[in-house]
Formats: sequence, C-alpha cells, structure tokens
Amino acid sequence: MSTRFKARVMAEHQIADLDEQLLRRKLRTTETPCDTRARVDQRELKAFCSNDYLGLANHPELITALAEGAIRYGVGSGASHLISGHSIAHDLLEKKLAACERKYIPNARALFFSTGYLANINAITGLARLAEQGQVSIYSAKLNHASLIDGVRLASAQTKAKVTLFDHQNLPLLEQALKQDTLPLKLIVVDGVFSMDGDIAPVEKLLHIAEQYDALLMVDDAHGFGVLGEQGHGILEQSGVQSERIIYIGTLGKAAGVSGAFICASASFIEWLIQKGRPYIYSTATPPAIAHTLLKSLELIEGNEGVARRKKLNQLIQIWRDEMSFTNWEKIASSTPIQPVILGSNANALAVAKLLDEAGYWIPAIRPPTVSVGSSRLRITFSANHSVDDLRELIQTLKMIEKTVENHS
Repeated sequence: MSTRFKARVMAEHQIADLDEQLLRRKLRTTETPCDTRARVDQRELKAFCSNDYLGLANHPELITALAEGAIRYGVGSGASHLISGHSIAHDLLEKKLAACERKYIPNARALFFSTGYLANINAITGLARLAEQGQVSIYSAKLNHASLIDGVRLASAQTKAKVTLFDHQNLPLLEQALKQDTLPLKLIVVDGVFSMDGDIAPVEKLLHIAEQYDALLMVDDAHGFGVLGEQGHGILEQSGVQSERIIYIGTLGKAAGVSGAFICASASFIEWLIQKGRPYIYSTATPPAIAHTLLKSLELIEGNEGVARRKKLNQLIQIWRDEMSFTNWEKIASSTPIQPVILGSNANALAVAKLLDEAGYWIPAIRPPTVSVGSSRLRITFSANHSVDDLRELIQTLKMIEKTVENHS
C-alpha cells in the first residue's frame, strides 16, 4: 500500500469519526446576495446567522463604489504591498482608518490586510519579535478567536514566548501573573466582542492592568467595529480609553459589509510590523477596488445612515432581551448583535437547527471545537435589515420548537 493511499484511508477514517461525533461540518451554497433573506438549495430562508450587522453587504452605494473602483484600478493588485501592490486606494483607506482610531491611539497609523486572520497573526508574531528569543510573555484570553490562538501559537514557536491563558471575566488572576513577570516584553491579547458568547471585554480594566505592569494590550474588535460607539469606531470609542499601548484590530468584512481587516497602532509599531510582519510582507495586496469600496463604507458607518442602523440594531437587541425567554434552553445575556442559545449536546443543537431549517430559518448549529464540549448552541445574529416583525416571528418560532422538543424528550 502506497504512502499516498494510506493517507487517504487515514482521512476517510478521521472523517467517519467526525460523523460519529456529530462534528462534521457541511458547506451550504447561497444563490443570493448577503442579506436577511437567502436562497439556499433552491429554498428561501430567513437568515439570522450572518455577521453583516449593519446590513451593508448588499448596499447599493457600496455596489456602485466597487464597480467604480474596478473601473479606476482594475481587479487585481499584482504584487505585495512592498513590491508594487500598494495603491493610492490602500493609502487613502489606511489614513482614514487611522483617523477613526486616532482619538484613542495617539499618533495612530493603520495597516490594511485581506482578512482578520492575517491581521491577527501578523500583529502577534510581529510584536513578539520586538524582544530577544525567550524574552516575551503573551497573555491570551481563553475564549479568544481561532486566529488569535493560532497567532499566539505561532509566535510562541518562533520566539519561544511564554504563553499564559486567562479568564477575561476573572482579571485578578491575570494581574497576579503579570505581577510576577520579569520579562521585558509583555502582550495581553483579547477579543473585543467574544464571537460565540457576544459579551464585551473589560477593555478599561485591561488597559489599567497593562499600564500598571508595562504591557501592550492587543484588542481584536472584529465584532465591534461599525457596531459599537456613537460613530461606529468600535470598542475603543465605546470604552473611552486612550493609550499608545493599544494595538487595535478591526474587521471590515462584518459590520462594514465588504472585506478585509486592519491593524491600528502608534506609528512606530506599525512601521515595525511592515518590516517584520511576514503575512504583510509576503501576501499579495488586496485589490484596490475593495479599498475604494471600504472608503464609502466608512462614510456610511460614520454618517446619519450608520447612526440610524445602529439604533435599529439596538432596538432589535432590546426586544430580544425583553421578549425572548426559554423554559429549558439557556439564553446568554448579550448587549451585542450576537445572541447565543445554549442547547448542550451536538445532537440537540443539530436537531433544533434542523427544525428551524424546516420552519424556514437559517441558523446553523455551533459545535466543538468552535465552542467547548457540552455547550453546543445556536448563534443567532441580528442585522439592521431585520424588521421587528422578523424578530418577533423568530421568537415565536423558537418558543414553539422548544415546546416540541420538550414534548418529545
């Protein structure tokens, strides 16, 4: 038996094992633009699973901007930023993003990436190279996103950084660990809004700890940028913090409705990441047309329309908090568009997701390793494009499904 054939057999056995544990993931292909209604497998479903929180992904002004950008700049960048791929569109976008966060990060500068995954890995591994081998401590929240976890692991492998996990809801233990840390470079890494629970990191307290123990604070605000703050500038605006110690990551493919992400930090840190961030150095730049579109997206987010959309989103969140109650299922308290419903086992989560699908809703079951064993769930997300009636219909459907499941158990 050849090595190649053995590998295939191994893959088949591993996939069968995932099936047995009810952990195999399956692709579903949409036939319509991202919105609150989606055509999937020739059926129209009411979608409560997208991260398009402000409902901008199919906005006519962004569609027009993308077409304009393609006409002006073409459809590809041709090279990495440091070769020939850095367009005036990228430059304008980075300056605008830096201006968004400059009130909270003095002397701010921004760096644009094709994905949040790359931005996080670039930031963590690049910052870890500021110190000598073995002279870096990284403190990472236990429930951080996979991109942060992978960035920390890679930085640890490359620089022999010491890694400590902490509970973002139990900061005295983090403080105790930092108090005993004598290494010259310390980096605290945390999600701004935790993607599976919808809770918000205590950024003010974390910054106070970072200042007290001479650490950097990196905040991945993937689910906060565009949603939090009066102007949609994210968790830093909402928290009212200000410090050169902050390394801020914002995502542009969620509330901003387009694609990409950015790192925003004091100019010296950004310059270092340009020089030493391997994902930035060795990745082809995002098409300039995307950057051009994002400039229009930021205009919408900061303007009257963005204010109105955030107001609508908060109205939906409040209705859910006031009117949705379960008998047996657990509703996690959240003030964000992410509203989890804990169902426990993989089988329970899949069964409820199937009943929702039959009722015309697209809300996938979230299972390990995305969440911990025994906490499989529905991850319900709201968009400003959802109507109040949409939400109240979902609430009634969920209540009926819970009763159905309860009567058959």
